[in-house]
Amino acid sequence: MDLKGKSFLKLLDLTPAEIGGLLELAAKLKAEKKAGIPHKLCEGKNIVLLFAKDSTRTRCSFEVAGHDLG
Repeated sequence: MDLKGKSFLKLLDLTPAEIGGLLELAAKLKAEKKAGIPHKLCEGKNIVLLFAKDSTRTRCSFEVAGHDLG
């Protein structure tokens, strides 16, 4: 599954196979985190968080996810 350069704004932007691949990757990353296996998929990259409305809980969740990814 190669999503490089592809935007994800809504589910209709992805094929069913791409959605399935993302869900499989999410399950794999969750299992690795639970097992204490580090992964640095975003090491050396910048992540931008842009929200239409203020939400501390959402912002914190995304910050933790960004930290976990490198």
